[in-house]
Amino acid sequence: MERFMKNICLFLVLTTVVLTGYASGKKEETSTGEIKPVEFKLGHVAEPDNPYALGAGLFADRVKERTGGKVTIKMFPSSQLGTEDKLIEGLVIGSVDFALTTTAVLGQFEEKLLVFGFPYIFRNREHAYKALDTIGMELGKNLEKKGIKVLGYYENGVRHMINNKRKILVPDDMKGLKMRVMPTQVYIELMKALGSDPTPMNFGEVYSACQTGIIDGLECPAVHIWQRRFYEVNKYVSLTAHTYESEPMMMSMKSWQKVPENVHKIMEEAMKESLAYQRKLAFDKESEYFQKIKDTGKTSIDPVDTKLFAEKTKVVWEKLGAKVGMDLINKIQSVQ
Repeated sequence: MERFMKNICLFLVLTTVVLTGYASGKKEETSTGEIKPVEFKLGHVAEPDNPYALGAGLFADRVKERTGGKVTIKMFPSSQLGTEDKLIEGLVIGSVDFALTTTAVLGQFEEKLLVFGFPYIFRNREHAYKALDTIGMELGKNLEKKGIKVLGYYENGVRHMINNKRKILVPDDMKGLKMRVMPTQVYIELMKALGSDPTPMNFGEVYSACQTGIIDGLECPAVHIWQRRFYEVNKYVSLTAHTYESEPMMMSMKSWQKVPENVHKIMEEAMKESLAYQRKLAFDKESEYFQKIKDTGKTSIDPVDTKLFAEKTKVVWEKLGAKVGMDLINKIQSVQ
């Protein structure tokens, strides 16, 4: 929690510093015309072959093609440019051009975005896509005055519980487990509601923490269980499907202003194409990852009654509803 508060304080300082520069820099934006050569940096914390990393790769390829090779985007996976909170700070000050982070972490800087990480707020993937493509994009505009441009929301998967202590079949099985969470209030409250001990931790530290017993487990999607080899240090996967997490593609407003409007349009079209590709890829790959995990013989994969977990975690909505606004929650729920 101490780290969580420090991140917020640091961001407030950064925001104060850069707003003046953002306002003055806005005049430099070119409307149309010649595209000048530029290379941008894109950072994220996942493996290079994570579905959202592959979606970003398609985005970069399309932008390069349609600008005649003048606008290139170089990928920096696996936290090479820093943790998720550092990536967001980099966007604000302009040291990072593009970044992918979860909405859970981004919600530290725009509170209303926390709503997309509420447990069981989406009925299914289609509901999530529609809500993110409409309400999510509207909320994303609030970040522009803070120096961040949201281009769209990739999928970061349906998340499940994984641990090395015991099978989790009902909510009471969570009691007393020390579980890693992203350093964000939604996931901290989710774990508290289930009776476990939430332990905020950077993603790159999780494997060794599981291996040494610093934590008992974590929650994450199938892609991370497989690609980060968490099945090697955790015996039990429980299909709680407690949250659907998205991965917004963001661009620094400072970088956005370096290219003319015709490049903006190219980027927006490239984003639409990569979004459709990435979401389908993420969905298709999920069952493949689970099969690979099962085939190792190291980890059990157990279905649960998700209604029990949904009921137990409804308290998260009650605790954080005022923060995001009940009208926003109702608006998301009404999306058809």
